[in-house]
Amino acid sequence: MTTQLIVAAVAGIATIVLLIVWLKVHPFLSLMAGAAVMALVAGMPYQDMFSSFTAGLGSTVAGVGLLITLGAIIGTLLVSSGGADVIVDTIMAKTPLQRLPWAIALIAFVVGIPLFFEVGVVILIPVVMFAAKKANVPIVLLGIPALAGLSALHGLVPPHPGPLIAIDSLGANLGLTLGFGLLVAIPTVIISGPLLGSVMAKWVPNKVDSALLATASAEKELDRKRPSFASALTVVLLPVFLMLARTVVEMVGAEGSGFGAFIVFVGEPLNALTITTVVAMFLMGFMLSRTRREVSAIVGSSFGPIAGILLIVGAGGGFKQTLVDSGIGDMIATGLAQAALPPLLAGWIVAAVIRVATGSATVATITAAGIMAPLAGGLTDTHTALLVLAIGAGSVFLSHVNDAGFWLVKEYFGMTVVETFKTWSLMETVLSLVALVAVLGLSVVV
Repeated sequence: MTTQLIVAAVAGIATIVLLIVWLKVHPFLSLMAGAAVMALVAGMPYQDMFSSFTAGLGSTVAGVGLLITLGAIIGTLLVSSGGADVIVDTIMAKTPLQRLPWAIALIAFVVGIPLFFEVGVVILIPVVMFAAKKANVPIVLLGIPALAGLSALHGLVPPHPGPLIAIDSLGANLGLTLGFGLLVAIPTVIISGPLLGSVMAKWVPNKVDSALLATASAEKELDRKRPSFASALTVVLLPVFLMLARTVVEMVGAEGSGFGAFIVFVGEPLNALTITTVVAMFLMGFMLSRTRREVSAIVGSSFGPIAGILLIVGAGGGFKQTLVDSGIGDMIATGLAQAALPPLLAGWIVAAVIRVATGSATVATITAAGIMAPLAGGLTDTHTALLVLAIGAGSVFLSHVNDAGFWLVKEYFGMTVVETFKTWSLMETVLSLVALVAVLGLSVVV
């Protein structure tokens, strides 16, 4: 039976890799097919090959999908109102030229909390190009800190899809994971961003291409009423504050008091993001003289871009549930336990292997979280949160030619494939390893 389950696990994951990498099938369909193959090989009746998948998809979308949707609304309101630009411009205006890499890393860290990686790239690339042109420095010197900040937050900090699905799969505390994620992200961004970028700029000293600069200029709207810096920062940090406050109240055991119970309520992830969405509609919409119809249209426009993300995350939940119901998850967990690998290191390795094979950080996180879920039951709350971060760190390891982000960075920065490997791919690898070391270090302390 154990041999059959091992073959089933390998067949399911191999199906996903084959479909995504070689046949270029969408990850949603690939995860669905992988779950079906795994269920059949594991010995489940063919009539029930999608039963676990649909149950897992439904519970995942119910638990995680709403959070991703609210996060997308907040991000869209920030972008459409110019709030994200205000944060960028305010920090840039107060930064001397020699400190630009550090300022760019700080901006990426802040805007990377609510914004998806791709949205953050679109917002920050024009800033990076203008700043690099003005300072007459290689674009990599400023581009790597920006990418490091966005990538670290994308892999480590909710409400990004990867950390959310891992939190849901492992039963981790979201506030605790958020707090630890921000702690881990700080040294990770510093080392893989400004420090590494200064070295890479000597390897790839390319200056900004005029054609690319013109494109970036066209993407930046300047003729609109924009919110204040304080308003934009409030929208970014409000959900972080609410969720961390809840975690603090629970850790000190104050949730029994009336005030403590209220903080726990507003700090519950769904409530915190709902409150922030309403605040964002006012500060980034109505207070800027947007009509109710215009604000409604902005909110509606946020749903289309995340439809694919929701489906992939839901399919990942279905794949995870198939792992659990077939007994494969318990079997793998037992094998990892017998191998005496620390759970945090095991989670990182599993996520890194799947990331390199598929090119998808989200698929790597989903699959690794499903495999590691049985082991999480024996961990403390703090170590379960750290397991989420270890998996997140592994999910960004070694981006290469099978990752859309690789080509996005190559084209935006006007680099060759070799130069992209020497910069973006190396940065992602260093980021992943530094984050792992930080997570392992935290595990000793807490």
